[in-house]
Amino acid sequence: MYTIRMKNCAFFARHGVLDEEETLGQRFYVDANLTVEPDRPLSEDSITATVDYGVAFDVIEKIVTGKRRFLIEALALEVGKALATRFPQIKRAEITIRKPNAPVRGVLDHVEVTVVWPQP
Repeated sequence: MYTIRMKNCAFFARHGVLDEEETLGQRFYVDANLTVEPDRPLSEDSITATVDYGVAFDVIEKIVTGKRRFLIEALALEVGKALATRFPQIKRAEITIRKPNAPVRGVLDHVEVTVVWPQP
């Protein structure tokens, strides 16, 4: 087994509880830590035995830029499930989503959630 890490995948989307978040939208940043068990030996050097991270990026993008979610937790869970479904070689998907412009009273860098699939 080994890990593929995709860091700071950036997307413009409209998630959040407030109407203004849907109207204005904002950037969201996604990290995916994927624990992979290839279906053939790595020495075969075959892309079909592992996770094509270009395709994985497309899966993440489709979900993040798609249907509005009120909770980034729900969004992260959906990303993890979709990646594990698309690539059965993924045995564990840890998805982190950062929301830099969270509507809070105060100064912060971002709000971040991490969800693991499958859930323990």
